Parts: sequence; C-alpha cells; structure tokens
Amino acid sequence: MLGTAKQLLQLQAATHRWNGARRRQPLAPAPPRHAPAARAGRFLACLLALAAGAILMLCVTLHRPEPDASAAALPRGGGYAVVINTWKRYDLLKRAVAHYSVCAGVDAVHVVWSEPREPPEALRRSVLNCSRGAADVGFVMNRGNSLNNRFRPIQGLRTDAVFSVDDDLVVPCSTLRFAFGVWRSAPSAMVGFVPRMHWPADPRGNTKEYRYGSWWSVWRTGTYSMVLSKASFLHKRYLDLYTNHMLPSIRDYVTENRNCEDIAMSFLVANVTGTPPIWVQGRIFEIGSTGISSSKGHDLRRSRCLNAFASMYGHMPLVASTVKAVDSRTSWFW
Repeated sequence: MLGTAKQLLQLQAATHRWNGARRRQPLAPAPPRHAPAARAGRFLACLLALAAGAILMLCVTLHRPEPDASAAALPRGGGYAVVINTWKRYDLLKRAVAHYSVCAGVDAVHVVWSEPREPPEALRRSVLNCSRGAADVGFVMNRGNSLNNRFRPIQGLRTDAVFSVDDDLVVPCSTLRFAFGVWRSAPSAMVGFVPRMHWPADPRGNTKEYRYGSWWSVWRTGTYSMVLSKASFLHKRYLDLYTNHMLPSIRDYVTENRNCEDIAMSFLVANVTGTPPIWVQGRIFEIGSTGISSSKGHDLRRSRCLNAFASMYGHMPLVASTVKAVDSRTSWFW
C-alpha cells in the first residue's frame, strides 16, 4: 500500500511539473483568417484549373487516333457491297463512289440508276474512273423511276452484307468498318446510323394510330424502332423478300407516294425477325442540300405511311429498343 501511494504521489508531482511547463510556453499565434478577396482568388484558381482540364480532355478527344481504316480488306465474299441510290446528282455520286471504293472490306460499289435515260457514256466512264480502290464499280439499271428500285436484287452479288446509302451521305471508312462488325454479330438485323421511332398517336387511347418520330424524339427519349436505309447494313436476302415476297400493295404505295421505302423495309425486317434494329453511334456527313426529308409536311406523310403499312400487315411489327452500339476506341463517353 505504502509503495503504491508513493508511486501515485510521484506521478502527480510529475504531472504538475508538465502542466506548469505548458503554461510557461508562449501560445502560437492563431492563423489569420483569409480575407474575402483571398477566398475569391482561390475559388477562381480552382475554376481555371477545371477549365484547363476540360480543354485538355477535349483536345485529346479531338485528336484521339481512329482505328486504322486502311487495314487489309477481307477475303473476297467476306466483306460487303455498297449500294448507292442516286438521282440526278452526278457530282455527289462521283464523290460517293470515290469515297466508298477505298474503304476496307468493300467488295463492290453498285450504283442504282432509275432515271428515264441510261447514263451517258461520258458520265459512266467518269463514275467508273472515280474508283480508287480494289472494289468493283458498276451500274444497276432499272426500268421506271421508283424508290423500290434501291431494294431490287442485284445479279452477281458476292457478299451477304449490303450497305444501303444515299448519294449525299458519307460515312467515314473507320466508322463503316465498325458498323459492319456490329452487323456480322447480328446478320438478321438492320444496322444503321439514322434512328427513328413510331409513337402511339394517343398513348391513353385504344386506337391503333401511330405518328412518326423524327431524330429529335429519338434524341430526347433514347428510344427507336427503325434505322433508315439511307445509311444501314442489311442481309441481301431482304432484297429478294422486299421485291418478290412483300405485299405488292406496299410497293405500290411507295411508288405512288414517292416516299417511305425505308419504312417499308423496316417493317419487313421486323416482321421476319420479331426483333429491333441496331443503332450505331458514329459520325456521318450529309453533303447534299435538298431531299425528300427537307420538304414541308414530311413527318405527316411519314405518319400516314406507318398507319397504312400497319393496316396492310394487320398489326404493328416494329419493335422499340434503347440499345446503341458505340465504338469505345474512339469515344471517351460511352
């Protein structure tokens, strides 16, 4: 007990000495408070740092190299055919042929000609001479002017894959090659760059009426049910189904109204597969200035097509989707 008490007294004395030493030490001055101007300066510096980082990321994104578009072409028959629909825009046609003929994987370029007269020999030679690659280039001649002509079967077609495109639309070769890879993973689907949607005209009603949803409705909702044939891959068997097996009344409607052959093909593929198309995100460039889609009342006419075709089929075959294929090698946000 005495030993324990003595130890406690010694510990208490040591504690008093330590506290006394602490009291004798001068207190460190409190750090001065930052003035409002200093705080504002630090905040501005942070904003500038964030802005510099964002600009750096943008520059890196813009200069990020794309996959090599000049990679070796696929074996003969293992690539795809480009089918260009054209109408009296010869300069655009020559530019399109020159571009697509050098893209890796392109087996042949077919120009769908529907003008009343055959192409003059000078124009034919000029178009054929535009080819700068190994792809064959030729004209597909048609009797009569109909938008259905773009889906007529092509004799001697060596590939299963067909890339249907308008003469005023250019898809970079690297983007096209990625989309072809997507199509090869789902060859029964339409795979394309221009999505559209069909919407119920009255979502709360029971009437089976539909309205055409343009790009802005797709952008706003992320939902689509069609990819337009102005820039899309499809299997060559659909050319035969469209021309020889689809309801003739649908082809007649397209010819009479000079519109909606792309919607008709979307109906056909959806009715065969029961699945939606695949939208590929990618850069595309429209180099023309006019077209059917720029005319007044275009969306209204397209809505009429939707309802006419649904009535002919007896149901609505289109299937909506929110899936988008993105090449992660060329996109930071995907």
